[in-house]
Amino acid sequence: MDSLLQRARAGDRDAFAELMEPHRRELQVHCYRMLGSLQDAEDALQETLLSAWIGLDGFEGRSSVRTWLYRIATNRCLNVLRSSSRRPVAATPFPVTPPPEPSRMGEVPWLQPYPDLLLDGLPDDDPGPEARYESREAISLAFVTAVQLLPPNQRAVLLLRDVLGYRAREAAEILGLTEPAVNSALKRARTTMDAQSTGRPTRGPEDRDLVERFVAAFTAQDVDALLALMTDDVWVRMPPLPFEYGGTEAVHRFFTVLAGHRREIAKMVPVGANGQPAWGEYIRDPVTGVLHIVGVLVIGITGSHIHELTHFETTLAPYFGLPRILD
Repeated sequence: MDSLLQRARAGDRDAFAELMEPHRRELQVHCYRMLGSLQDAEDALQETLLSAWIGLDGFEGRSSVRTWLYRIATNRCLNVLRSSSRRPVAATPFPVTPPPEPSRMGEVPWLQPYPDLLLDGLPDDDPGPEARYESREAISLAFVTAVQLLPPNQRAVLLLRDVLGYRAREAAEILGLTEPAVNSALKRARTTMDAQSTGRPTRGPEDRDLVERFVAAFTAQDVDALLALMTDDVWVRMPPLPFEYGGTEAVHRFFTVLAGHRREIAKMVPVGANGQPAWGEYIRDPVTGVLHIVGVLVIGITGSHIHELTHFETTLAPYFGLPRILD
């Protein structure tokens, strides 16, 4: 490590790349948790690496390279959150006009899924001794959505302390805050998170049967069969559209209205997102017979039922290796 650091400081870009590589994936995941958007997270990661390259001479070695990088990445994300320069969120029109009455309007229209492919190769190290969340829970869509509702400082403190397991003193050094300020922010963040229904994910051998039944019901547009697979407090979301439907009555109304306008889903290509089952949705062109992608669908499972269904737009398909069309 010392040799790599010395070479990188001398301007060796290959040495710098080798020094950064063990941390790239976990830094991107951290930026994603902070920002809720895969595209914004990638931008923040690139800015972090550029800042690290420019500021390498200022690294004094009083902390590990990993902690130094987390300091840069966290503060880059905080700058994004506090500025008005976030990527604009655009949405395609709702497929039904007018849409059914939503249960509420979503507050996180920028939410995007995180491909499981990018979770491969993450360090095997367990979170620090202060962590309260398991890695699987802390990447779920429900958790990431709840984190987005926290003010920037509380968001950063919660992730550093309860997800990454940094001690209060270390988190304070990363953020340039006092320990009392960190502890106060953490207390408020935990209170907010405890009040959110994050639908802690569970996985078991029965998941395969549940997933197969969901795909069959979803492609057949069998609303009653779909509802039978869901919890009473299920939520259906479609970011960046703000409409959200909660509970079986609202979800039944949503799918019933949608079924009268939606073309049949001809194929669902399984992928993985946020450690959850996900698919690329394809419809068949009635003239050419070609399959066109119409979205990325992610479900959350708690126990033996689905507690969350989130539909994302087709612009995210390339991140999951999903082609625009299938023959």
